[in-house]
Amino acid sequence: MKHTSPLEAAIETQVRVPTRRTLAKQQTRSKVLAAARRLFSQQGYEGATIRDIAAAAGMSTGAVFANFSDKSDLFREIMIADFEALAEAMRDAAGRGRAVEDALLRVFSAGYVFYRTQLPLARAAFSVSWAPEDGHVLRTVPPIRAMLAIFIEQLTDAVQRGELSQEADVKLRSQMLFDAYLSNYPRAIFEGWSLEALQARSRDQIRILLAGARRG
Repeated sequence: MKHTSPLEAAIETQVRVPTRRTLAKQQTRSKVLAAARRLFSQQGYEGATIRDIAAAAGMSTGAVFANFSDKSDLFREIMIADFEALAEAMRDAAGRGRAVEDALLRVFSAGYVFYRTQLPLARAAFSVSWAPEDGHVLRTVPPIRAMLAIFIEQLTDAVQRGELSQEADVKLRSQMLFDAYLSNYPRAIFEGWSLEALQARSRDQIRILLAGARRG
């Protein structure tokens, strides 16, 4: 049995237990993120300023800048947290699918349902996600790659089950499906399409993009 000296034990305790300063910093970040999420939802990305966010969080702008480099950094952290939750929802939805088309439709639908309760934030996310200055960073974060991986997994599994041909170009078709999924967001968040209308369009897109990949 390894003997731990008092000094080693003290060091291990220091590593494991967050300091009061660390906890305070975490609380500050959480307050700022909550206030920013609320204001981005109410006023959009352009409308919400760092000064407004600081006031809503009950702190100075200096406290905000001590935790985030700028507004885009703050927004990016909110979006990444949402993308992580969305990727998990999409993966859960895919797991309930009965066959590849059904699984893909469930994946599409999970994304649209996720944002229907927070449309103003979704509008801000969409506008920033495709802007040249900030969009590239958001489009390449790990959760986005995880979403694309879900499409790849579904098509790969379908090939293994014999639903799709061995010659199906899984990577290309997965990217096209993911692009189709993203292409419906403007209709969802700007044009007010119902979930049923989005699902009908998604079903057609999936059927067309899988055409020619089915066996025999």
